[in-house]
Amino acid sequence: MERKLIAIDLDGTTLNADAQISAKTKAVLTQAREAGHIVSIVTGRPNRISANFYDELHLDGPMINFNGSLGHIPHQHWHDEYQYTFSKDVAFDLLAHRAELGINMIAAEGKNLFLAVRDHPVEVGFFPTVLQSNEILNQKTLQQNPISLTVAVDRSHEDHLLSYLRHNFNDVVDAAPWGGPNAVVELGVKGVQKATGVEVLAHHYQIDRKNIIAFGDEHNDAAMIDYAGWGVAMQNATAPIKSLANDMTTFDNDHDGLATYLQDYLKLAE
Repeated sequence: MERKLIAIDLDGTTLNADAQISAKTKAVLTQAREAGHIVSIVTGRPNRISANFYDELHLDGPMINFNGSLGHIPHQHWHDEYQYTFSKDVAFDLLAHRAELGINMIAAEGKNLFLAVRDHPVEVGFFPTVLQSNEILNQKTLQQNPISLTVAVDRSHEDHLLSYLRHNFNDVVDAAPWGGPNAVVELGVKGVQKATGVEVLAHHYQIDRKNIIAFGDEHNDAAMIDYAGWGVAMQNATAPIKSLANDMTTFDNDHDGLATYLQDYLKLAE
């Protein structure tokens, strides 16, 4: 079999509901690599909360974070490292208008950047519940352009925030609401998606699109699943992702759906 580039999303795909990689998933991904295939994490998560999974899988190639906006090799210098950032003025504008927009929290992030401001307690996964004094976002502390802004609002204000962003910054950023219980909107550079990162990986490894297999479950996986020669939706994926994919796993992310599918697809021994 020709060498495959296996692009894996983390949450809802490689990780189970407890945000862990099962023993079977780890074993199958290791087997795939031993058979000569490439495994790459392509996630919406920042690098600060995905490098642990990269290490757990003993990966050594590039990882894609922030939905395609950062490509790097953790723990080392990579001459093809890239990042897409947008003007910090967007953050300053939202800071200035946060009361009228119903904003509860704003976090600005980059490869080595994490600053946040919280006006009301928000239980949003991925963010520290207590901010250190050197993590407070304001006009003075934000010195560099961010890769990503994460904005939590009251649910009743979400549509207003989205239309405000469209009206003011439509040519600069894409705003994507998270799925899930919280009204959270994530901002990234206009037009950059997971497929942007997968294309960099394909070029790096000199792999044709037809030999890319991508796994995902949420709207931020759409471009990657569409770009890959073989896009696979998880059993637990949203309906639009399922309709876009070439195939679907038999089992969900809590029952080793990705591992079982890969074992079959790559004809790996049980």
